[in-house]
Amino acid sequence: MVVLATVIAGSLWLVFDIVIALLFYSTALLLLVIYHLYYLMSLDRWLQIPDPTSAALPDGSGAWGNVFARLARLMRNQSQSQQQLSLALERLRRATSAMPEGVTILDESDRIEWCNPVAENHFGIDSKKDAAQQITFLVRQPQFAEYLLTHDYSEPLVVKQKRRQELILSLQFVPYGDKQKLLISRDITSLEGVETMRRDFVANVSHELRTPLTVISGFFETASEESWISSEMGKRALTLMTDQAGRMQRLIEDLLTLSRLENTQNQIREESINVTEILYELYHEAESLSVGRHHINLTLDTDVKLWGSADELRSAFSNLVSNAIRYTSDGGKVDLRWSCQNGKGVFVVQDTGIGIDQEHIPRLAERFYRVDLSRSRGTGGTGLGLAIVKHILSRHQAHLEIISEPGKGSSFSVWFPEKRSIAQENE
Repeated sequence: MVVLATVIAGSLWLVFDIVIALLFYSTALLLLVIYHLYYLMSLDRWLQIPDPTSAALPDGSGAWGNVFARLARLMRNQSQSQQQLSLALERLRRATSAMPEGVTILDESDRIEWCNPVAENHFGIDSKKDAAQQITFLVRQPQFAEYLLTHDYSEPLVVKQKRRQELILSLQFVPYGDKQKLLISRDITSLEGVETMRRDFVANVSHELRTPLTVISGFFETASEESWISSEMGKRALTLMTDQAGRMQRLIEDLLTLSRLENTQNQIREESINVTEILYELYHEAESLSVGRHHINLTLDTDVKLWGSADELRSAFSNLVSNAIRYTSDGGKVDLRWSCQNGKGVFVVQDTGIGIDQEHIPRLAERFYRVDLSRSRGTGGTGLGLAIVKHILSRHQAHLEIISEPGKGSSFSVWFPEKRSIAQENE
């Protein structure tokens, strides 16, 4: 349009004079500015509408007609995309609402953005009224707040709801996006009931078996000492029966220990533990168990003590040490080390034994799991040692790291959290 006005103004200059040409050119430019201002104002009024998509675009001509046509296409595409997103979001919400688990969406500040009806029932909250509330304001349990702050969500947290004592929940955070989290809650009340029945059954049966086995073992030992049986076959049979009765007694004792550790009512008795004294005792016990067949070393890099149960930790450490000796061939090495790394106490048992294949390591702490059944029975193991170790460490918020290679030995490292360490000089 500007080019056309310029051509006409040039023609008028040639035919008439420059004054008429300039007057025409100025008038044409003024009309052009008014034209653009009109459509700009129309576009601005449309954009000021609270929901521009609900109102029709202004009619336009020329270049503005093309602009409004492109805007209309963009609006249609955006509307379609928005509808598709809304449908997808609604399907997602319906799907999460139908899930048997509770789902709560938390923002980067751990405030509730949305939750499904199951989560509302689990925590006694209202997704509309309690939106933007801190989750810790509504789930008022110290272990839950501590679990949230640790940022270690590899294992779920089991809690009993205070408002509904019969409800037991398994809670686990799933981080996603930009510091957001999903809180998955599962009702495990019935599962915990079955687990409690199992623990009680094992504890009761083990307790009932302990007395008759003690009597039987006593008679076997007496018979062995009195030489009541003269034949070689009878003596061999009596020796085997005595050994197996002893093995059954160890198994029952381990079952009772495991049952006691699994009992949630059995709270840990906190005390200051002199780890170096315990390790000196275990070192001498290891030498007695080895009977000179192994090279046993004890290294104490720190005098840090621990908060916890001395009896339980001594049992856990003893299991690791005795395992290292049992599964290390004559002439092998067993190293015990106590150190402090970044404020965390670390106990390491390293041996040059037969080692373990990688496929077995994740299952080593399962009860009765055996890498080699004949080998375990030959060493007198019950299959519960590492399960007991796992439960004891869990009660102390510690974790076990296992590194092993067949034919090259194994390393068992116990890492304690910094909050359980006590510096010697501060006492």
